[in-house]
Amino acid sequence: MRLIYFKRACTRTGASAVSHVESAIPPPGAHLATPRRGYVHHGIHVGNGKVIHYAGFSGTWRRGPVQETTLDRFCRGRGMETLAWPPSSFAVEEIVNRARSRLGEAEYSIWSNNCEHFCEWCGSGVSRSRQVEVWRERFAYALAWMGGWMPLSRPAPRLNV
Repeated sequence: MRLIYFKRACTRTGASAVSHVESAIPPPGAHLATPRRGYVHHGIHVGNGKVIHYAGFSGTWRRGPVQETTLDRFCRGRGMETLAWPPSSFAVEEIVNRARSRLGEAEYSIWSNNCEHFCEWCGSGVSRSRQVEVWRERFAYALAWMGGWMPLSRPAPRLNV
């Protein structure tokens, strides 16, 4: 299966678009990110067009487990990017094995164990979410501004993915 990666959409080959880059399926162990409303969702490509990710609150208010799904279902028709691992990351086989080791886990927490925490742990051994860090900074900034400790002229932290 080959996918076409659009700036903000992904579909099977055959779709038409003005600006797109055709590419082979990402390699196993790739850290994938796809936009959602208000956040970016993360997963690990494990080969054969399959992605392991923390389902979180996908479609329901119940916490979903770490699960394996297809690239199409992971993307939901939105774009996806492959994020670079730091030089000290694990080998591809280890990243995939770490992702598979947590299949079925249902300990999702938006603040401390979400899809980005999961992917960062798989690739680097450190459970971290830059999105959560930015939201915490924004919250602290808002509280400081409301308390009069910070001028409004300072820009709020930005999320760079």
